[in-house]
Amino acid sequence: MALIVQKYGGSSVSDAPSIRRVARRIAQTSQAGNDVVVVVSAMGDTTDELIDLANELSHKAPRREMDILLTAGERISMSLLAMAIDSLGVKAKSYTGQQAGVITDAAYGKARIIDVTPSRIRLSLDKGHVAIVAGFQGVNQETNDVTTLGRGGSDTTAVALAAALGADVCEIYTDVDGVFTADPRIVPAARQVQRISYEEMLEMAASGAKVLALRCVEYGRRYDVPIHVRSSFSGRVGTLVTDVPGRTIPGLLPEDVPSDSTGNEEDSMEAPIITGVAHDRSEAKITVVGLPDVPGTAARLFEIVAQAGANLDMIVQNVSAAQTGLTDISFTLPAADAPATLEVLTNSRQEIGFDELKFDDQIGKLSLIGAGMRSSPGVSARLFGALRDAGINIEMISTSEIRISVVTRIDTLDDAVRAVHTAFALDASGDAVIYGGTGR
Repeated sequence: MALIVQKYGGSSVSDAPSIRRVARRIAQTSQAGNDVVVVVSAMGDTTDELIDLANELSHKAPRREMDILLTAGERISMSLLAMAIDSLGVKAKSYTGQQAGVITDAAYGKARIIDVTPSRIRLSLDKGHVAIVAGFQGVNQETNDVTTLGRGGSDTTAVALAAALGADVCEIYTDVDGVFTADPRIVPAARQVQRISYEEMLEMAASGAKVLALRCVEYGRRYDVPIHVRSSFSGRVGTLVTDVPGRTIPGLLPEDVPSDSTGNEEDSMEAPIITGVAHDRSEAKITVVGLPDVPGTAARLFEIVAQAGANLDMIVQNVSAAQTGLTDISFTLPAADAPATLEVLTNSRQEIGFDELKFDDQIGKLSLIGAGMRSSPGVSARLFGALRDAGINIEMISTSEIRISVVTRIDTLDDAVRAVHTAFALDASGDAVIYGGTGR
């Protein structure tokens, strides 16, 4: 009936009973006449636990060895899942990222997919088998070394395979029923979003929403792959990510039931204005104090920062309070990129001519997202009013056409998210259900 790519996260395959439950769903999808490719993450918090173990043994483990270590988690879960499916009378074969034809560049720890050649996967499907693929990993053709794709790499693997195979839909299974107006762990009254555009989902993912990885949404938009975000713990219809109005969801099983958590008609009318509130507590801020306020200084500064491979987010430049003729530049970046960035800046202090570096990893970012911002005045006023009323101080501000982001203290971030969510009438009448996972 359809070619379906399914991705199951770590919370969906965290133990043997969970793997059996996932195996039954996969078997039912296959027995309904669909071709099925499954991408699976490591069990539970296995990846985090392996990182913690490596950090106990080495303060700066070689990136190549880290990639070899971290790919072990997905290999365990893929083989166990294949065994569980086979026990249900459905043939299944597991494949590593390399065997599945996921070809990447050589950037250990955050490799990018440059091609997918799924010939072995197609052969498996032609034989009527379910193909199980280890997510989060690929191979560099030049070195033949295994590589990992970074956080959310299994989502990216799934959508990239769906694009290469021409799949009808890519189902991303997680521990909640779909995309919500906020993280249900922070805002229990968060409301499920029934349908969301790639543009809005890109902004949500880039702003810290963990339900989908940014690169997977980019792939989906580029190749027009419909992405269905849903829970492996329930039969509810989830959230469809697409730009095609009226597009239906392929591959639904008879027992799949419509979700009753998307709100009433009035809620649906509000949805196009504000889609949701995302937050990110994984960023840090670096302030370069006392830069010469002359043309070319900022260019040289960020050329040096680029050497560290950091992905910058917000950038703010101010006249220095210390002395005239000088300027201060602050920028946010992933906290994991901060040590390398601080190192290259410190080594270039004499060349750039700044006075000092200030580092702050106790910040949080809140983002309000919605396509309706383009044509709805007063959104900024309501956002800043809600933060004022909650006693939240704002340190930095950044905007796009459909997003407003602010930086606050990390210990006030959760309160800020709840205040803004309520201010924009996004609260549902009941609490969202979180079926599993730790949110780590």
